[in-house]
Amino acid sequence: MPIEKFAPISRAACIGGGVIGGGWVARFLLAGIDVRLFDPHPDAERIVAEVLANAERAYGLLTSAPLPRRGRLSFCASVAEAVEGAQWVQESVPERLDLKRRVLAEIDAAAPAEALIGSSTSGLKPTDLQEGLTHPGRLFVAHPYNPVYLLPLVEIVGGAQTVPATVERAKAVLDAIGMKGVVIAREIEAFVGDRLLEALWREALWLIKDDICDVETLDDVIRYSFGLRWAQMGLFQTYRIAGGEAGMRHFLAQFGPCLQWPWTKLTDVVDLDDTLVEKIGAQSDAQAAGLSIRELERIRDENLVGIVQALKAGQSGEGWGAGKLLKEFEQRLWAQAGHTAPPVDMKAPLELVETRVSPAWIDYNGHMTEHRYLQVFGDATDALLRRIGVDLAYVEGGHSYYTVETHLRHLDEAKLGEGLVCTTQILATDEKRLHVFHRLHAGPERREIATGEHMLLHVDTSAGRATPAAAQVLSALDAIAAAHAGLERPAAAGRAIGHKARLATPA
Repeated sequence: MPIEKFAPISRAACIGGGVIGGGWVARFLLAGIDVRLFDPHPDAERIVAEVLANAERAYGLLTSAPLPRRGRLSFCASVAEAVEGAQWVQESVPERLDLKRRVLAEIDAAAPAEALIGSSTSGLKPTDLQEGLTHPGRLFVAHPYNPVYLLPLVEIVGGAQTVPATVERAKAVLDAIGMKGVVIAREIEAFVGDRLLEALWREALWLIKDDICDVETLDDVIRYSFGLRWAQMGLFQTYRIAGGEAGMRHFLAQFGPCLQWPWTKLTDVVDLDDTLVEKIGAQSDAQAAGLSIRELERIRDENLVGIVQALKAGQSGEGWGAGKLLKEFEQRLWAQAGHTAPPVDMKAPLELVETRVSPAWIDYNGHMTEHRYLQVFGDATDALLRRIGVDLAYVEGGHSYYTVETHLRHLDEAKLGEGLVCTTQILATDEKRLHVFHRLHAGPERREIATGEHMLLHVDTSAGRATPAAAQVLSALDAIAAAHAGLERPAAAGRAIGHKARLATPA
């Protein structure tokens, strides 16, 4: 069966709605996928609602691309009810082999025959999880990272009975929802990511136990140094650079002998007795400085958003690492939006862009920096162009609209996390020109914080000159322009910098 039939999916089931399970719920819902959830915890609905609220806030900061309509969430009374009709079932119950086997057996017995079954296990081998299943070929490990709704990586690990098509289908689905499925070639306990984390964690516990440093100092060492490097180049590429012009071979020759030195305690297991647990717990409490878990999660999400957006702008705008993945996902969302644009009231200024002020948009004054206003106006222009048929296919065909003149007014400040809505009014148009006026509104009161007036020319991109737009584009444009003809002309339209009404009289 072709992979395309399974990507994207429309129905998923989540068994377990804790930190990881709730993250999966949010990731699926925000990708437009309906989710049926089973979790017997009495506070499951509250916990999942809080995770989803954080996820929606983070997505609002992360991207201005038009997300699909949010999927529907249903809470179910049993595993069988939850997996009914599911195309992907994600198991995220506690890390106990006996419990996971029992739950996976229930899933396997009730889920549709073609459904994929992924386990969020952090370290159990999929072969061990497949024991006793009637259809073991569709089971695999899908190990994500917290928060699942923001961090895109999923380790895909097949067991002895997992069929290759299952892995390929899983990768396709993950790609469709903006995630990066990496296939681990051989199954081992804890896979790759947790093996690396466990080594660092073990050494960190010894450093705390031996009073070399406290937890805040240790975290500072990570986040102010190699943690920043790892976010965009990982381990081996970072060390390749450390080898200078001679690269990795020189690095290994120079630092390889250090591995023989007794620097670490990686082979020794620290005794997490009550004294050490209390020591770490007290230092962690002091480090948190009274911030709740939900507050820390929101801080973490804002920082992750800023990092990913910076990576999206890397490599001369092509994107790098997780930023490149986001850029590619957004391109698919924009392309899809061109074919599924919702109806709008044509007799009013068009509301084509709704977004939030991202951490990456904040300047030294703590407000949205000036060039981000132009970015939002540019997004609104792009949304208008897609609506009249100037989509990616049209541009690839050699024609587009270029902005040739712009006038912006900054009227008020926008703060971190504030919701923004941009409205667009067509002032005039002919076969080559498009004259638009944008208004940017912020907050629930929709105060006007900026305006942008733009003149665009339709161009033949290969010839590099203005040319009439295609007939179907002009027809769509004329329909909106006719509807806007009855609107009041904005008082600020046609203004120039140093408008006469505001110029001081010369002495």
